[in-house]
Amino acid sequence: MARPFYQATAEQLVLVAEAIVSLESVGSDTVAEFTDLPLETAGNALHLATDMGLLRKAGEQFRLASPLCKLLRTPQDREKAAILRIAIESYEPFQVFREEHEATNSVTEAAQRTKVKLDLSCHREELKATLLSLATYAGALSPVQGNTYTRDAQRLTALLDELVAGSREIADAEQTVRDELGARAGDVDYEQIIRPLVTALRHAAAGAGREAVLQAGIAVENFLTATGVRQGIDLTGANGINAKMQRIVDDGCAPKKILNISKYLGHLRNAADHGVDEEIGATWAISQKTGRNYIFVATSFVRSVLDYGANQHEL
Repeated sequence: MARPFYQATAEQLVLVAEAIVSLESVGSDTVAEFTDLPLETAGNALHLATDMGLLRKAGEQFRLASPLCKLLRTPQDREKAAILRIAIESYEPFQVFREEHEATNSVTEAAQRTKVKLDLSCHREELKATLLSLATYAGALSPVQGNTYTRDAQRLTALLDELVAGSREIADAEQTVRDELGARAGDVDYEQIIRPLVTALRHAAAGAGREAVLQAGIAVENFLTATGVRQGIDLTGANGINAKMQRIVDDGCAPKKILNISKYLGHLRNAADHGVDEEIGATWAISQKTGRNYIFVATSFVRSVLDYGANQHEL
């Protein structure tokens, strides 16, 4: 029986892996909605990531299989490339493809030989397109001219240096977030709240204001969802930061002063996330400074809500 092979680009694979890091365990339909990819495209990328050992499938749900995936949530393309390079170096179809390319100096012949050797259930051109996308994104192969590629000589130690640098940046960002949350850092879920705030801070540092707002907005909404569960508040139908916080205030679990802080967070997140604003007829640009400020307002808001619940009144 032929071995299944799924066509996808490196960018699509990175997108779906990032989605699983954020959503933890979901089906392909949720990943397609999260990444704004067509369902079939998202499904192919998820299955390719699974075949490469980055993800695993349990029933209809996809989950993380490699801790490397957590490092994909970064604004630094070089770190994503390093992670993907490590993954494809142990991926059998790529190993065979590269060996056959070195023997023939033809990516087309290499793809055909790889398909036959491993009995892959795809067309030669689908295999070639996918493996070249992965290899060039990761820097394992570099185009020379026409249909010719050369092997990259970068050693594994250099790739690991990239990951170490990224891990150091993550550690610094996490410490900043914990410092801002203060004594309340231990009262929030790491994966649902601290991690997206850390990702937001790295995006802000890289100048990506919009991504910083979107990631920090995820943390705020996750926090409000957890607050609803903790306080026994029914948040059914309350979609977004504004609606969830209004429900929490109506239930008497937060005052209006904190509600007004949440409105800044909710409306700015909507501006970053909802495309063209009908009032101005354009999409709002989100500056690096706004992205960075949003993160610190978000951490202050989380801290204030938790303090209020502990009968401490500090904004």
